[in-house]
Amino acid sequence: MKVILKADIKGVGKKDQIINASDGYARNFLFPKNLAVEANAGNLAKLKDKQDSKAFQKSQEKEEALKLADKLTKILLKVPVKAGENGKIFGGVSAKEIAELLDKNYSIKVDKKKIELKDTIKQLGEKTVSIKLYEGVIGNLKIDVISK
Repeated sequence: MKVILKADIKGVGKKDQIINASDGYARNFLFPKNLAVEANAGNLAKLKDKQDSKAFQKSQEKEEALKLADKLTKILLKVPVKAGENGKIFGGVSAKEIAELLDKNYSIKVDKKKIELKDTIKQLGEKTVSIKLYEGVIGNLKIDVISK
């Protein structure tokens, strides 16, 4: 019997997957525990609608991420810090500070965990930082670390 899973079941399948299950397993375990529904025409149509709306939503999110990536390439974020005479920074510029400055100056909200920064920036000058915006969409942001 073909059934559509409503939840992830270890060893059986993932949510919204169509599987072949034995009649007894489906009627005595999956249906009573509300883990699956029969794969009839109505339920298959609902599943297709759900998958289409998910795909549309993903395409919208990717489109927004591409627009944001384009916007980020045009920005030169100035980060004022205290520095010594030789250009060495007291402390460093972290991903958290970059995210806060982007939000404050440009109203762009980016999660600090998405900013790819191996170590804190400890030198004055320009640097390019990558920001993961979406699956396969990476924005590049130019940062100018300047002395106060």
